[in-house]
Amino acid sequence: MTTSPAARSFHVRHVQLARAAFAAIAAIMVTFSPDHSAVIGLSIFSGFALATGLVLVAAGWFVYTVDTRWPSVGLGSISVIAGMIAGIAQLRTDAMFFVIVISWALLTGLIETITGARALRAARGLAKMDSARTEPRDGLTVGILTIVLGLGLLVVPAGYALRYTIDEANTTFTLTGIIIGVGLFGGYAAILAVYLGIAGLSPRKPVVTEAPGAADDLRASAHDERGTV
Repeated sequence: MTTSPAARSFHVRHVQLARAAFAAIAAIMVTFSPDHSAVIGLSIFSGFALATGLVLVAAGWFVYTVDTRWPSVGLGSISVIAGMIAGIAQLRTDAMFFVIVISWALLTGLIETITGARALRAARGLAKMDSARTEPRDGLTVGILTIVLGLGLLVVPAGYALRYTIDEANTTFTLTGIIIGVGLFGGYAAILAVYLGIAGLSPRKPVVTEAPGAADDLRASAHDERGTV
């Protein structure tokens, strides 16, 4: 026996707000960190992925039902594994930053995109698109955004280095691939935080659905009435 979604203490909006909070923390850490090295980048990503993953795994039991929990559990498990690997100090190199984050982004983004697209199509078919925002649409958007992060990191050369000088400061700087990569992750986290924050705080109308067998009972009742006339 499963708990009805209406009777649960936690809902999808709570998952979205928790994910938004962790993404915001990651974005702030990247933005205000003067060091965009692989060590710092993977440290921030590790905390973000672990926290997000644990929320998604917990949501599988506290928010979703038996039939709908596996995408959330799968996404959470992948994020936890990626976060644990990123937390290994010996693996915190420039190349591993791109390998870990790209693999995580493409895999989780693909899962969330497919899950969101299927749920959105099913919801439209059942005419359940009454709410101002819907979880399938939000999931599809987040999935596409995560895939874009992975593709964006794919085109950044890990060994890229550009030296430039600012005459006014009389200082020479070097723009490297890892700086660009960590910056892209920070930008992704900032966009994710804003989007999921808005999604979690947006008002939603209750969606009324028929109980299983209600339609059949209604048709049988109508048939009996016609037979007695």
